[in-house]
Amino acid sequence: MSASQLLGKLPRRAIIGGTVLLALGMLLDMYGLPTFSSRRSFTASCQEILKSEAALSKTQVAQLLTVSEGDKKQRIREIVKEPYCKLPDLQIRAGATAQREAYPLDFERDTWVVVLYEGEQYTGYRFTTQ
Repeated sequence: MSASQLLGKLPRRAIIGGTVLLALGMLLDMYGLPTFSSRRSFTASCQEILKSEAALSKTQVAQLLTVSEGDKKQRIREIVKEPYCKLPDLQIRAGATAQREAYPLDFERDTWVVVLYEGEQYTGYRFTTQ
């Protein structure tokens, strides 16, 4: 039985209800469940707070996204300046330790950018939410 045949046999209410549940699930996935946490929940994983007033603007994020992996750490620092904090190092690949620095966004305080380096080489970034 094809998908269109199966849909033809389902009552209209079941289709509408399923669509609403799917849309709700997608919204919760995109925006996460409501949270009452503060900056402290993310900063608990910080090893060392370097600059408590550090935050990235939309312009800085846009510039960061244009930098290629493998570029120099200094190039990233020219854009994002000093981080809010350093996170514990990670072993991502065999024989390579990644250093991580975290920056909150000044326009979305529950979202942070984590920048990864291997030595003096920029290896990427990720966005994380509380």
